[in-house]
Amino acid sequence: MGNSFHLQDLLMLMCCLIAGGLLGLLLYGKTKSLSPKLRIFLTSVRGLGLALILWLLCAPLVKRISYILEKPVIVIAQDNSLSVGHIEPPGFVKKKYEQDLKQLADQLADTYDVRVYNFSDRVATGFDFSNKGKLTNATALIDKLNDEFLNRNVGAVILATDGIFNRGGNPVYAVNKLKAPVYTIALGDTIPKRDALIANVNYNNMVYLGNDFSVDVQVQAFESKNEPLILSVFEGAGKVHEEKLTIDANTFVKNIQVKLKAAKLGSRSYKVVLSPLKNEVSTQNNAQNFVVEVIDDRQKVLIAAAGPHPDLAVLKQAIETNKHFEVKTMLNKDLDAVNVDDYGLVILYQLPDQQFMAASLISKLQASKRPVWYILGAQTDFAAFNRLQQQVNFSSSNDRLQEISPVVNADFTTFELHEAFKKGIQSYDPLQIPYGQLNVNGVALTMLNQKQMKTGSNLPLWFFMSSGELKSCYLIGEGLWRWKLTEARNNLPETLNQLVLQSVQYLTVKDDKRKFKVYPSKTSVDENESVVLNASLYNDNYQPVNTPDVVVRIRNEGGKVFNFTFSRSEKAYQLDIGLLPPGTYTYVAETSLSSRKYTAEGMFFVNPLFAEYQQTTANHQLLYTISGQTGGKMYAPENLKDLYRELKNKETIKTLSFEDLKYEELINFKWLFVLILALLSTEWFVRKRNGLR
Repeated sequence: MGNSFHLQDLLMLMCCLIAGGLLGLLLYGKTKSLSPKLRIFLTSVRGLGLALILWLLCAPLVKRISYILEKPVIVIAQDNSLSVGHIEPPGFVKKKYEQDLKQLADQLADTYDVRVYNFSDRVATGFDFSNKGKLTNATALIDKLNDEFLNRNVGAVILATDGIFNRGGNPVYAVNKLKAPVYTIALGDTIPKRDALIANVNYNNMVYLGNDFSVDVQVQAFESKNEPLILSVFEGAGKVHEEKLTIDANTFVKNIQVKLKAAKLGSRSYKVVLSPLKNEVSTQNNAQNFVVEVIDDRQKVLIAAAGPHPDLAVLKQAIETNKHFEVKTMLNKDLDAVNVDDYGLVILYQLPDQQFMAASLISKLQASKRPVWYILGAQTDFAAFNRLQQQVNFSSSNDRLQEISPVVNADFTTFELHEAFKKGIQSYDPLQIPYGQLNVNGVALTMLNQKQMKTGSNLPLWFFMSSGELKSCYLIGEGLWRWKLTEARNNLPETLNQLVLQSVQYLTVKDDKRKFKVYPSKTSVDENESVVLNASLYNDNYQPVNTPDVVVRIRNEGGKVFNFTFSRSEKAYQLDIGLLPPGTYTYVAETSLSSRKYTAEGMFFVNPLFAEYQQTTANHQLLYTISGQTGGKMYAPENLKDLYRELKNKETIKTLSFEDLKYEELINFKWLFVLILALLSTEWFVRKRNGLR
């Protein structure tokens, strides 16, 4: 360490010493009662003290130089995953290896700064040879080391692993971040073992009730040629599929497509199982679970009309392009027996009709509060139509027809319109409607406007309205079949089908108005993921509240019940349950608000992790590549002494010396205050001793 001053600081000190000396001389120069030696002593003490005080008032800067020695950091990272502990090569003694690795760390610690980590699905400090990690993520280890030792003197990284990495990507692309040689210790066995396993299961996590769905299963087998296998799929405790296989090669890979049927609503748990081979290395990888959410959004749509019309077929064909809608067309007297509660949407095509009022159907509709799509045309009884609903009024005598061409409303954003339709709409044939006056009472979401007699018009043609939660649609005009002909004639995309289908989907979508909702953040989690439940509570105005407590009972497959209380988060609730063992769990949550009790039920699944059993052959080639591209070497577990000698003799692993230069104000030096205090105290004591005030 060294201190130095600028030239101006030294000149300033000289001036302060002169000024202090003059002040001291002024005080003691004519003091006759003191001896000459004592006057010189007191003058010097007073002058030096005053000089130092004056110098402090000038706030000089002192340059301080210090030297820091940084020992090289040697990182030892031990793979603590299941695969390392599960597969051991012939002649490998785990206890001896553990002792040798610890001894290597102790020997290196005499010279280097040794940091020890263990990693699997998480990274932790210190040695851990329990090998319970469900995954191996070397990239997470590299990222952690890069964060902790950025710009540090890292001499080497020792990576002890089997080269089986199943999370975080290939570490070959991330290891260069460390800017240090990586020495790998090759664990595991590179000789394939007799084994059959489910390598992968691909599936759609959401299917529709009653539909068939495919599950792609990849089966692999090693060292088992000519052995038979049975692939089974279970839903709960029941077997839903079985298939026999024959292994035709020592390295066998086959993709099998399994057809299943979504027969029940809700979250359905499936298990794919391979029959075990005799003497295979592991049966843990012979099964995989997956969860499929079976939903039923199929809805029935009723097209009601007084008589046949080509538009009816156009509507039915368009809606049925989506297999989740079931369409039924009914005419005239058959409508009297309709149960409207069976339908999610009713399309009234020119009803009430001038010849058939459909009074029974309409009265049921008004009582059921179902969404309705009104299509007006030449046969509509407009007086009865105006009495049926209050949102649209159309006054007409039905004596003459007018043609109405469509114009896209540029402000319509309820759903997307096909660009080809926007561009080609001018070529669509006009719809027909009797002459009359249209009045809309309320706010309309207009998709298409009218263009009458080539004159712009702001009157809506195809639009949506709502009354409370009830939605309705209006189409002013008949002749949709002409639009189908236009699309065929001009080779246009079948946009009309999309318009009809999107309109039906908008009308039938149901808003979730439950006042109490509890749902997992993920219905299916892996066993190393935390289970999180969310809850929402609403008052009568559907404003979120979180004043009352929310409790939940969670039951596992064995019937054991766990009780929890939700935590409040802003205006909602959340519960972090943490890690749970694999299995199926059901929950019942309860709360109360304004003397009313609310409950919510649900289910979630915790899937076991088999990734560490899906690859049992060590990948030493990957370790060799990592060491080679970073300037390190690969060693066998029994050659750790050779690794120690390599590190000790490597010239690039050396202690670094850093110069730390900084400027400090003189006022920060405490010893200076002690000196000033000592000078002034000495002067005071001598003065008092000699009778001076």
